[in-house]
Amino acid sequence: MAVVSEAMEAQQPRRAGRPRTPLLSRQIILETALRLLDERGESGAGMREIARELGVRPSALYNHVAGREDLVGGIRELISDRIDVACFDELAWDDALICWADSYRAAFAAHVPTVALLATTPLTPDSRTSLMYDAVVRALMRAGWPEQRVLTVIVAIESFLLGAALDAAADPAMLDPGSRPDTAAFASAFASRSADLAAAGIDPATAAYQLGIRALVAGLRAEFVALYGAQA
Repeated sequence: MAVVSEAMEAQQPRRAGRPRTPLLSRQIILETALRLLDERGESGAGMREIARELGVRPSALYNHVAGREDLVGGIRELISDRIDVACFDELAWDDALICWADSYRAAFAAHVPTVALLATTPLTPDSRTSLMYDAVVRALMRAGWPEQRVLTVIVAIESFLLGAALDAAADPAMLDPGSRPDTAAFASAFASRSADLAAAGIDPATAAYQLGIRALVAGLRAEFVALYGAQA
């Protein structure tokens, strides 16, 4: 009877359930890394921490990610994929720069810990992020900007955008000086701005960003006309 019972058990189909080894992909690893970076900062988003979060050995990650440099490059791609470059095919270069800047700031503001990490990390040779930059470069050159000038224009705007992304996560009352008698002008300006922005329904970081990006693009438009004798 025991032999018959064992034979019958052997014929039973395996029960469906979770595989003993979690399914991995490059996308899952990168998204996990980005989430841990948001939650814990750079020190909490290393290969060991990602493997622990996914329930695998660190060695399993290397089937999909070559190493730390590749991991950071992949995180950059997740962010840059959310930046709109289609507007350069639809709008004049100056309006397109503002559209691009809006989506750039939003992408980084949603993941503030990436700002310091990605701003100082070189592009990897096969990075998809290069395609984003290529689209902006080609659009500016089509508009008449000289080749030797376009990257300077882009980096000038990026420098402002990365600061604006950090500012988006700041406490709106960060610059509140309180009621000190020796900073009366500062306190009055803070109160006046607070009332003005409350009436307009806009937060301080967004108001500063909008003023800054308009000023930057207006300055670039003026330089474009003055230096290259072209109409923006």
